[in-house]
Amino acid sequence: MQKKKILILGGTGFIGRNLVLYFSKKSNFEVVTTYNKKKKFNCKNVKWLKADLTEPLDVEKVIKDIDIIIQAAATTSGSKDIVEKPMLHVTDNLIMNSLIFRKAYEKKVNHIIFFSCTVMYQSSKTGLKEDDLDLNKKMYDKYFGIGWTKVSLEKQCEFYASLGKTKFTVLRHSNIFGPYDKFDLEKSHVFGATVTKVMSCSDGEKITVWGEGKEGRDLLYIDDLINAIDLILINQLSRFSVYNVGYGKSIQIKDLVSKIVKFSGKKITIEYDTSKPSIKTNLFLDCKKIFDEIGWKRSTNFDDAVKRTIKWWKKNINIEKKN
Repeated sequence: MQKKKILILGGTGFIGRNLVLYFSKKSNFEVVTTYNKKKKFNCKNVKWLKADLTEPLDVEKVIKDIDIIIQAAATTSGSKDIVEKPMLHVTDNLIMNSLIFRKAYEKKVNHIIFFSCTVMYQSSKTGLKEDDLDLNKKMYDKYFGIGWTKVSLEKQCEFYASLGKTKFTVLRHSNIFGPYDKFDLEKSHVFGATVTKVMSCSDGEKITVWGEGKEGRDLLYIDDLINAIDLILINQLSRFSVYNVGYGKSIQIKDLVSKIVKFSGKKITIEYDTSKPSIKTNLFLDCKKIFDEIGWKRSTNFDDAVKRTIKWWKKNINIEKKN
């Protein structure tokens, strides 16, 4: 069987790295991946290409003789930047993805998977389906820039899918966590930042959580996201599809923090600072569409996923801190 050439853009990022590690072990794929500012890592059966994906010539270079593209490259950070520097998530991501989508269409790539997100959804206490998105309603103000950026890019996917033979998949995934996440207080999402706070704290000390802790989030373990991608590459029939990919339940931040503290084994206290930036929305995803069309459903128990991530942190990040 001839191997399919799969290009994983952003191979040094959280999702990208996990994808590289996963697909490099599959015998039916030839894996190519990109890096830019971060250093590449050692991984068998992988070809690395240095590229700035906001530059047309670099995009031209990497999308050569490629069958499948998984677009995991992005400018990302946590709630602090979303609140204080929202422009960071707009310009580079628009330029990068516009170039990638056009070149994928021109080069007749078979399939491209684009990671969107859930920030364009309105806050809700019930599970949100893909067609619950109402663009006539106001987005949460702190998400205006990144939300409309993602909507624009989703529409580009739909546009290019209508023009040629390239299949496009948009994944509106919830908050992803697991090994190789950004465990950084300034740039992490809520899970990575909380793990860092807890694991860096000694018994008898306290951690401070931004906001009231009442915000609800849908959090999905990285292995479940990768499983969804694997099934999409096999089972998607339509030229263009949008799928929610999430845990399907909401967990309040205060409950998340309590679980991380509990599974860390540390004896520390928690306080909440309402003066700090926080994203005061609640949502979780209805994933019936991807189950019906692709056959995917999450399989990792949330508590088990938290325990696995903390175990990985102790084995990897804690060693870095000691050194």
